Amino acid sequence: MAFVPSSDTLAINTDLARRILTGFIRDEMAVVGFNRAVIGLSGGIDSALVAYLAAEALGAENVLCIRMPYKSSNPESLEHAGLVIDALGVPNLTVEITDMVDPLIERFPDMNAMRRGNIMVRQRMIILFDQSAAFNGLVLGTSNKTESLLGYSTIFGDSAAALQPIADLYKHQVRQLSRAVGVPAPIVDKPPSADLWPGQTDEGELGYTYDQADQLLYLLVDERYTLDEAVEAGFAREFVDRVWRTVRGVQFKRQMPVIAKLSRRTIGVDFLYLRDWGWRTPF
Repeated sequence: MAFVPSSDTLAINTDLARRILTGFIRDEMAVVGFNRAVIGLSGGIDSALVAYLAAEALGAENVLCIRMPYKSSNPESLEHAGLVIDALGVPNLTVEITDMVDPLIERFPDMNAMRRGNIMVRQRMIILFDQSAAFNGLVLGTSNKTESLLGYSTIFGDSAAALQPIADLYKHQVRQLSRAVGVPAPIVDKPPSADLWPGQTDEGELGYTYDQADQLLYLLVDERYTLDEAVEAGFAREFVDRVWRTVRGVQFKRQMPVIAKLSRRTIGVDFLYLRDWGWRTPF
């Protein structure tokens, strides 16, 4: 009988995942000499989960959460980010980005919604990295595995970070772990949205639900199914082809810029020391 995917297939041991991810944050930061983190708090589930994990790993006083609304942002996003701030007791800032991004948007009046959204996302990352220097902390990313595989991110925007704690969790698993750590229900239960323009939702832009994508991606990526085997498992051929074209087409978003090789040892090609080599061996 063909494998029939279900939500249970994606279920994780939340206690184990919680220990691994808090340990990851604490250990990877210590390796490079930091014990403080900076997080862009959007009011969505992904950044909320990272804030909860970071506060548990480092102590709430060592996690700076920053809200960065634009003039068209949904007021609910600020409110939901506030729920996280209040629950965790973390240091926080609210930095309005409208006056920062509007001059560039106005310079190009034919700019479409995607370009405007990318400017907002990149401006927010400028703020996060500036405040990381002021707070002496590392920027923690908030992208999940589904978004990373589908390229639902902006290069040098929300994909820019020192560490990515939840980038190996599918969206379904993010919801599961968020409930386990106590992320407020209004955040967990609302439709995912980058809130880049009124009425925008992730699933509306993608054209399919995260649950559909998660189950297919799990088979193609984790279980190494071929496209034909995914179809045999019950997915429509058009959907399988569409999703896999997307995964392949956005590979460039998941890697560092490729360096043209000229020497015998090239950074990122054959100069590949481990992240912590300088700390674990004498100079």
